[in-house]
Amino acid sequence: MKYQAVRGTRDILPDEIRKRQEIEAKARQIFSFYGYAEIQTPIFEMSELFVRSIGTATDIVEKEMYTFQDKKGRNLTLRPEGTAPVVRAYLENNLGNGLTKLFYIGQMFRYERPQTGRTRQHTQIGAEAIGSGHPALDAEIISMAVHFFNSLGLAGLTVKLNSIGCRKCRPEFQKVLLAYLSDKVNMLCADCRDRMQRNPMRILDCKDASCQEVIEKAPETTAYLCGECKEHFKTVMKLVDALNLKYQLNKRLVRGFDYYTRTVFEIDSNELGAQSAVAGGGRYDGLIEELGGKPTPAVGFSCGIERIIISSKEKAPVSRPDLFFACLGETAVEKAFVLADELRKAGRTALLNYEEKSLKSQLRSANQAGAAFVIIIGEDEIKKQAVQIKDMSANTQAEVAFNRINDYLTEHERKKK
Repeated sequence: MKYQAVRGTRDILPDEIRKRQEIEAKARQIFSFYGYAEIQTPIFEMSELFVRSIGTATDIVEKEMYTFQDKKGRNLTLRPEGTAPVVRAYLENNLGNGLTKLFYIGQMFRYERPQTGRTRQHTQIGAEAIGSGHPALDAEIISMAVHFFNSLGLAGLTVKLNSIGCRKCRPEFQKVLLAYLSDKVNMLCADCRDRMQRNPMRILDCKDASCQEVIEKAPETTAYLCGECKEHFKTVMKLVDALNLKYQLNKRLVRGFDYYTRTVFEIDSNELGAQSAVAGGGRYDGLIEELGGKPTPAVGFSCGIERIIISSKEKAPVSRPDLFFACLGETAVEKAFVLADELRKAGRTALLNYEEKSLKSQLRSANQAGAAFVIIIGEDEIKKQAVQIKDMSANTQAEVAFNRINDYLTEHERKKK
């Protein structure tokens, strides 16, 4: 039997791992500039956490969650997104003390149709700022996301911005939206016909071609904002302008989760085709209260590493070893084994040939690996207690005592600079 990775998952090979590590390191660096600290939450949670936070009328809850029962009959779900677990951790661990800024990097799971940049297991990077309702925080997190993407060399990005109001003004919009949709039910997909009864705003997020024409002419959320939401959004736009960030108003952008309030945004890449969003987020002022906490405003965003990699035109730096030990004879292998271990502990990367091969063949392997230096060791070298070190770029060679190898390499590298 030939085993393969499960559909919607894939193996991440060394070249891509290096790129991922670069992205994660950059996220940790950039987010720290803005005062965010890293948090890690369990890979699965109680299913009710996601049902209550994301919403029963969303595709994730209805179709995409990986849910199972444990041995005690509890319903658990592999996390499909990162915000709800972070909020749960915030409440459970009493992290609320003024403004709390957290970020995460972790695996998410959704049963959706695999396509470019969208897999059933993917790695998500996200940030959450909990404890302030000031519109400057909305603008700051948008700026941080753009800063992060720019630091990775992403090009062709577009920020899309909208406000979907709050609990006070949203009912009026939903009433107007339902009136607009009342004579267009037959034009909607089956999912959206169901959403009309439970959460009509989700229809604006539908990507089905049959619904797009209806959505295009639907009422705009910003036309029905209450005075507070209008002022909040006006200030967000003013502050984003002050940062010289270019954006587009998308008055039908609502995002796919029920917990969003007021500001919502997406960052699109022209490298991703139809599913163009590389990141998305917004404010969720009611979620902490919904999950049992005190009324606490919050805002956040998330992005998928897979989509970042597709959007990035820069390749990860190729990892090349410092040293390659070319060994002539079994005794040489044993000595090289000890020397390589010492040099690794000194902070150098070293490859070691274990097979019986000619020197010419080993030099070819060292060249293919991109090694900076080849350390040649055979019977003569063991007798002299010295190795031959070949500089592959300069094509020079020197004899160096066993106990001076690292000193020689350090001095040689200093002179080359």
